[in-house]
Amino acid sequence: MTTPKVYLAGPEVFLAEAVAAGLAKKSLCTRYGFRGVFPLDAQLDLHGLSPAEQALRISRANEQLIRDCQFVVANLTPFRGPSADAGTAYEMGVASALGIPVFAYTNSGDDFAVRSVRASANTRMRSDGTREDERGMLIEDFGLADNLMLIGAIEFSGGTLVSRRVPPERQFHDLEAFEDCLRAASISFAAKR
Repeated sequence: MTTPKVYLAGPEVFLAEAVAAGLAKKSLCTRYGFRGVFPLDAQLDLHGLSPAEQALRISRANEQLIRDCQFVVANLTPFRGPSADAGTAYEMGVASALGIPVFAYTNSGDDFAVRSVRASANTRMRSDGTREDERGMLIEDFGLADNLMLIGAIEFSGGTLVSRRVPPERQFHDLEAFEDCLRAASISFAAKR
């Protein structure tokens, strides 16, 4: 039987120590009987390509890495705003569309609505009791950890969402919730054998 591969989606690729972050996650994957696949694993020759061509080559390679995996673990910790990294969200959508289970975690204990209100310069209540931002746009408030489509991708794929409250300076380094996802995936894969 082959070792199940897990695509490690998340904004850690933007850390100064991105390779070390990927290695730490891959080491934990090994401990749980999985082979971690980090987006930077795609050894791409980007020499001579324009920045746009480089970006498209990276995008295509990451989609292929996802296709080659049996599940995804996505870091939904808010990135550059109240929501998850846009690339991570897209990768979750790709996995979901391919029928690949998505497990996810966030190191922010606040729900999406709380973070959205905090990120808005001025919010106000509508007559129907919902809240809108300064541009008149509804603030999604379902008590979820992030946008409903991301949570749906997790739930409908058979994955699990883990939420922990971690100090801001540790949010992209703390791996306890990530490890909880690996435990849940291990149980899920054992049940299918």
